[in-house]
Amino acid sequence: MEMAAARLAGAGITANQVTVASWGVGLAAAAAIALEWYLAGLALFLLNRLGDGLDGAVARLKGPTDLGGYLDIVLDFAVYGAIPFGFILASPEANALAGAVLLVSFYVNGASFLAYAAVAARLGLETRARGTKSIYFTTGLAEGTETILFFVLFCLLPQWFAPLALVFAAMCFWTAFWRVMEARRQFR
Repeated sequence: MEMAAARLAGAGITANQVTVASWGVGLAAAAAIALEWYLAGLALFLLNRLGDGLDGAVARLKGPTDLGGYLDIVLDFAVYGAIPFGFILASPEANALAGAVLLVSFYVNGASFLAYAAVAARLGLETRARGTKSIYFTTGLAEGTETILFFVLFCLLPQWFAPLALVFAAMCFWTAFWRVMEARRQFR
Protein backbone atom coordinates (compact mmCIF):
# COMPACT_ATOMS: atom_id res chain seq x y z
CA MET A 1 0.00 0.00 0.00
CA GLU A 2 2.78 2.41 0.96
CA MET A 3 4.67 1.75 -2.27
CA ALA A 4 1.58 2.39 -4.40
CA ALA A 5 0.87 5.55 -2.38
CA ALA A 6 4.43 6.76 -2.94
CA ARG A 7 4.08 6.22 -6.68
CA LEU A 8 0.80 8.10 -6.81
CA ALA A 9 2.11 10.95 -4.68
CA GLY A 10 5.25 11.09 -6.83
CA ALA A 11 3.09 11.38 -9.94
CA GLY A 12 1.28 14.36 -8.43
CA ILE A 13 -1.92 12.48 -7.58
CA THR A 14 -3.54 13.88 -4.43
CA ALA A 15 -5.34 11.96 -1.71
CA ASN A 16 -8.55 13.81 -2.62
CA GLN A 17 -8.25 12.64 -6.23
CA VAL A 18 -7.90 9.05 -5.00
CA THR A 19 -10.92 9.54 -2.72
CA VAL A 20 -13.12 10.85 -5.56
CA ALA A 21 -11.96 8.13 -7.96
CA SER A 22 -12.69 5.47 -5.33
CA TRP A 23 -16.14 6.97 -4.82
CA GLY A 24 -16.81 6.62 -8.56
CA VAL A 25 -15.72 2.98 -8.43
CA GLY A 26 -18.03 2.43 -5.43
CA LEU A 27 -20.98 3.88 -7.34
CA ALA A 28 -20.11 1.62 -10.28
CA ALA A 29 -20.20 -1.31 -7.83
CA ALA A 30 -23.72 -0.33 -6.77
CA ALA A 31 -24.78 -0.04 -10.42
CA ALA A 32 -23.37 -3.49 -11.20
CA ILE A 33 -25.26 -4.92 -8.23
CA ALA A 34 -28.48 -3.24 -9.40
CA LEU A 35 -27.98 -5.02 -12.74
CA GLU A 36 -27.48 -8.29 -10.80
CA TRP A 37 -23.82 -8.52 -11.79
CA TYR A 38 -22.97 -9.44 -8.23
CA LEU A 39 -19.39 -10.64 -8.74
CA ALA A 40 -18.52 -7.57 -10.79
CA GLY A 41 -20.12 -5.46 -8.05
CA LEU A 42 -18.04 -7.27 -5.45
CA ALA A 43 -14.81 -6.73 -7.40
CA LEU A 44 -15.59 -3.03 -7.82
CA PHE A 45 -16.55 -2.66 -4.16
CA LEU A 46 -13.27 -4.28 -3.06
CA LEU A 47 -11.41 -1.93 -5.42
CA ASN A 48 -13.28 0.95 -3.76
CA ARG A 49 -12.14 -0.23 -0.32
CA LEU A 50 -8.57 -0.54 -1.59
CA GLY A 51 -8.82 3.06 -2.80
CA ASP A 52 -10.13 4.08 0.62
CA GLY A 53 -6.97 2.74 2.21
CA LEU A 54 -4.80 4.21 -0.52
CA ASP A 55 -6.15 7.75 -0.09
CA GLY A 56 -5.12 7.70 3.56
CA ALA A 57 -1.65 6.44 2.65
CA VAL A 58 -1.24 9.25 0.09
CA ALA A 59 -2.50 11.77 2.65
CA ARG A 60 0.08 10.60 5.19
CA LEU A 61 2.82 11.19 2.60
CA LYS A 62 1.62 14.57 1.37
CA GLY A 63 0.07 15.79 4.62
CA PRO A 64 -3.55 15.26 5.58
CA THR A 65 -6.05 18.08 5.17
CA ASP A 66 -9.36 18.85 6.82
CA LEU A 67 -11.05 18.80 3.41
CA GLY A 68 -9.54 15.38 2.72
CA GLY A 69 -10.87 13.94 5.97
CA TYR A 70 -14.26 15.46 5.26
CA LEU A 71 -14.43 14.11 1.69
CA ASP A 72 -13.27 10.68 2.83
CA ILE A 73 -16.09 10.22 5.35
CA VAL A 74 -18.84 11.75 3.17
CA LEU A 75 -17.96 9.71 0.09
CA ASP A 76 -17.54 6.52 2.17
CA PHE A 77 -21.04 7.04 3.56
CA ALA A 78 -22.33 7.61 0.01
CA VAL A 79 -20.94 4.25 -1.12
CA TYR A 80 -22.15 2.49 2.02
CA GLY A 81 -25.66 3.70 1.21
CA ALA A 82 -25.42 2.99 -2.52
CA ILE A 83 -24.52 -0.69 -2.16
CA PRO A 84 -27.72 -1.72 -0.28
CA PHE A 85 -29.68 0.51 -2.66
CA GLY A 86 -28.23 -1.54 -5.53
CA PHE A 87 -29.65 -4.69 -3.94
CA ILE A 88 -33.03 -2.99 -3.51
CA LEU A 89 -33.05 -2.09 -7.21
CA ALA A 90 -31.92 -5.59 -8.21
CA SER A 91 -34.88 -7.26 -6.52
CA PRO A 92 -37.34 -4.82 -4.95
CA GLU A 93 -39.88 -7.47 -3.99
CA ALA A 94 -37.31 -9.51 -2.06
CA ASN A 95 -34.99 -6.78 -0.80
CA ALA A 96 -36.86 -3.49 -0.37
CA LEU A 97 -38.00 -3.85 3.23
CA ALA A 98 -34.74 -5.29 4.60
CA GLY A 99 -32.75 -2.82 2.52
CA ALA A 100 -34.79 0.09 3.87
CA VAL A 101 -34.26 -1.11 7.46
CA LEU A 102 -30.52 -1.41 6.78
CA LEU A 103 -30.38 2.10 5.32
CA VAL A 104 -32.23 3.52 8.34
CA SER A 105 -29.76 1.73 10.63
CA PHE A 106 -26.87 3.28 8.67
CA TYR A 107 -28.47 6.70 9.04
CA VAL A 108 -28.90 6.32 12.80
CA ASN A 109 -25.47 4.78 13.28
CA GLY A 110 -23.82 7.44 11.11
CA ALA A 111 -25.58 10.22 13.00
CA SER A 112 -24.45 8.76 16.34
CA PHE A 113 -20.89 8.50 15.01
CA LEU A 114 -20.70 12.01 13.56
CA ALA A 115 -22.50 13.72 16.45
CA TYR A 116 -20.17 12.00 18.92
CA ALA A 117 -17.16 13.16 16.88
CA ALA A 118 -18.48 16.75 16.75
CA VAL A 119 -19.01 16.96 20.50
CA ALA A 120 -15.66 15.26 21.18
CA ALA A 121 -13.95 17.86 18.97
CA ARG A 122 -15.69 20.72 20.74
CA LEU A 123 -14.52 19.29 24.07
CA GLY A 124 -10.96 18.87 22.76
CA LEU A 125 -11.01 15.07 23.10
CA GLU A 126 -8.59 13.05 21.00
CA THR A 127 -7.98 9.37 20.42
CA ARG A 128 -5.43 7.41 18.42
CA ALA A 129 -7.10 4.05 19.13
CA ARG A 130 -8.08 3.76 15.43
CA GLY A 131 -4.90 5.41 14.12
CA THR A 132 -4.55 9.04 13.13
CA LYS A 133 -7.92 10.25 11.84
CA SER A 134 -9.41 13.61 10.89
CA ILE A 135 -12.28 13.13 13.33
CA TYR A 136 -12.82 11.32 16.62
CA PHE A 137 -13.54 7.63 15.96
CA THR A 138 -15.45 5.60 18.52
CA THR A 139 -15.59 1.83 18.37
CA GLY A 140 -18.67 -0.34 18.09
CA LEU A 141 -20.11 -3.66 16.99
CA ALA A 142 -20.63 -2.53 13.37
CA GLU A 143 -17.64 -0.76 11.86
CA GLY A 144 -15.72 -0.77 8.59
CA THR A 145 -14.53 -4.39 8.75
CA GLU A 146 -18.01 -5.67 9.52
CA THR A 147 -19.45 -3.55 6.72
CA ILE A 148 -17.00 -5.01 4.24
CA LEU A 149 -17.74 -8.53 5.49
CA PHE A 150 -21.50 -8.13 5.11
CA PHE A 151 -21.20 -6.47 1.70
CA VAL A 152 -19.02 -9.36 0.52
CA LEU A 153 -21.61 -11.82 1.85
CA PHE A 154 -24.40 -9.86 0.11
CA CYS A 155 -22.58 -10.18 -3.21
CA LEU A 156 -21.65 -13.84 -2.79
CA LEU A 157 -25.09 -14.83 -1.47
CA PRO A 158 -27.52 -12.32 -3.03
CA GLN A 159 -30.49 -14.61 -2.34
CA TRP A 160 -29.70 -14.15 1.39
CA PHE A 161 -29.54 -10.35 1.23
CA ALA A 162 -32.74 -9.77 3.25
CA PRO A 163 -31.89 -11.86 6.33
CA LEU A 164 -28.23 -10.78 6.28
CA ALA A 165 -29.28 -7.13 5.95
CA LEU A 166 -31.56 -7.45 8.98
CA VAL A 167 -28.77 -9.00 11.07
CA PHE A 168 -26.40 -6.23 10.03
CA ALA A 169 -29.06 -3.58 10.72
CA ALA A 170 -29.47 -4.96 14.24
CA MET A 171 -25.69 -4.66 14.72
CA CYS A 172 -25.78 -1.06 13.49
CA PHE A 173 -28.68 -0.14 15.77
CA TRP A 174 -26.84 -1.75 18.70
CA THR A 175 -23.69 0.24 17.88
CA ALA A 176 -25.69 3.48 17.78
CA PHE A 177 -27.33 2.63 21.12
CA TRP A 178 -23.92 1.86 22.65
CA ARG A 179 -22.58 5.18 21.35
CA VAL A 180 -25.50 7.08 22.90
CA MET A 181 -24.80 5.37 26.23
CA GLU A 182 -21.10 6.21 25.89
CA ALA A 183 -21.96 9.84 25.07
CA ARG A 184 -24.18 9.96 28.14
CA ARG A 185 -21.25 8.79 30.25
CA GLN A 186 -18.56 10.90 28.54
CA PHE A 187 -20.34 14.21 27.91
CA ARG A 188 -22.04 14.91 31.26
